[in-house]
Amino acid sequence: MKTGQLKGNLDLVLLAVLSGGPLHGYAVIAGLRDRSEGAFDLPEGTVYPALHKLERDGLVRSSWDDSGGRRRRTYEITPRGERALACQREQWLTFVHGVNSVLAAVTP
Repeated sequence: MKTGQLKGNLDLVLLAVLSGGPLHGYAVIAGLRDRSEGAFDLPEGTVYPALHKLERDGLVRSSWDDSGGRRRRTYEITPRGERALACQREQWLTFVHGVNSVLAAVTP
C-alpha cells in the first residue's frame, strides 16, 4: 500500500503498534509491516518523521537504549498517546461502520 493511502491515519497505526510496548524505530517499521500482513511496508523516511511528530505532540516519548551492543532510540507511547489512540480508534471504527453500511447497499 502506498504511503499516501495512509494519509490521516499514520499516527493511529503507529500508536497502535507502540501500544504493545516500547520499540526501537526499525522494530516499529517491522511491527507495522507484520501486523498489517505486509500492507503497510513503509520506508524509514516516512516512519521516523511521523514518530518525531508524535514525540513533539507528547503522544510518544523516546530514549536511548544501549543494550545489545548498539545504541538505538526506543519509542514508547505516553498516557496522552494512549488516550489519543482510544479516541482515534473509536473515530476510525465509526468511519468504517459508515462506509461498510454504504457499500452493503451497493448491488454488483
